[in-house]
Amino acid sequence: MKSELSEAVKELIQKARIVSFSGWETTHPRAIIPLFQAADDQGRYLTDEDLQQIQTISPQTSAFIPVARLLRDRVTEIVDEAREKVLITFPDITQPGGGLYPPARAEACWRDFWHFLRCITYGIAGQSTDNTSPSGLDYMNLLYKELLVPLDAMVVGLENIKIASLKRIDSEEQAALAPYFDHLITQLKSFKP
Repeated sequence: MKSELSEAVKELIQKARIVSFSGWETTHPRAIIPLFQAADDQGRYLTDEDLQQIQTISPQTSAFIPVARLLRDRVTEIVDEAREKVLITFPDITQPGGGLYPPARAEACWRDFWHFLRCITYGIAGQSTDNTSPSGLDYMNLLYKELLVPLDAMVVGLENIKIASLKRIDSEEQAALAPYFDHLITQLKSFKP
């Protein structure tokens, strides 16, 4: 990866917003949508205050609020585990000639893992498995093509984010929560190299 990003890449980065809450207008109380949108606009996880407001305003869609909080609080461990699995699966990926070399490329990949889980927690907190933006995903696909991001490694990483996350959740909730991860995994697998 070049140390200086081209204007085209910078534009793709801005457009590659993979979450959309527009479909929630008919299924969720309008008052909670700005909480999710503000968090996404700021590239952050939902705060305890956000989660409390969502639970208060929309108790019918807040059963998994504790899970969203847990995953947010354990994101570093979860991403670390996913990263380790990627490095085991692709041992040369961070070496010269590897898809995540130089180190800045690898750091960008691990940062994407952090953001993938952030986006998944929005769906969990709002009980909506389909909160992705088709156009944002298209731009992300173009961005990954432009930067030659190793899609196979990203898919392995996202699959291991799911594994690392679900093992931290009560076994009786795992089946109900798996689709929140599977939706984004399916989207990423559909990217064309």
